Amino acid sequence: MALRVLIVDDEADARENLQLMLEEHCPEVQVVGQAGSAADAREKIATLQPNALFLDIKMPGEDGFALLASIAELDLPVVFVTAYDEYALKAFQQNALDYLEKPVDVDALQRAVKKLARQTDEIGGTQPSAIAALMKDPGSPLSSRVAVPGREGLVLLRHEDILYLEANDSYTTIHTKDGKRSVSSKHIRVFENNLDPKTFFRVHKSYIINLAHLKGFNRTEGNMAVLDSGTLIPISRRRLPDFLGLINTF
Repeated sequence: MALRVLIVDDEADARENLQLMLEEHCPEVQVVGQAGSAADAREKIATLQPNALFLDIKMPGEDGFALLASIAELDLPVVFVTAYDEYALKAFQQNALDYLEKPVDVDALQRAVKKLARQTDEIGGTQPSAIAALMKDPGSPLSSRVAVPGREGLVLLRHEDILYLEANDSYTTIHTKDGKRSVSSKHIRVFENNLDPKTFFRVHKSYIINLAHLKGFNRTEGNMAVLDSGTLIPISRRRLPDFLGLINTF
């Protein structure tokens, strides 16, 4: 499995230096991008889909530990990279795969990459891409499911079980009819582009509803889609004409 890594560090020179070292000494690694802050990292993780992180600890605002806590459900392997050795113990308490001190030593970097390669092979292999291909095949039973990465692997949700999807920054929370929620690192736009538009309709920048669970439309509450669970989902002014046209209500 190719190692697709994201480098997260608030110092541009440090990011560039690490990328150059990886490109020169670790050919099995593909650096898919760089991020200069925790917020930037969450967006890049959602769009670039790395399977490992090289993460600085001491950053302005949210530090590396805070970022890791905010994406805990993704269970991404992490190598911490920092100039502050007092963070080493806490890093390993946070289940870091490895810990590199700046300036980064080539041999230590290669050892960390070997650990990453072993772990990603153990937890992932080629399975996600194979599942993705099947989910795009109309003839496959997986084509009617949504795959959501979790701590123990992938959760496959049936389309008919999904009530609505809710954007949370660059992540998406999927609400199902059994009252459970699953969090995906994918941006809600990814779901909008891949789900069947005849079944799933984006009513708001933060919401996509499953039309199979649409019960009604409520103007008195401020233009709300009413789902069969009783949940009220706001409809934006921009999407309202399309929504009303869709349900033939004028």
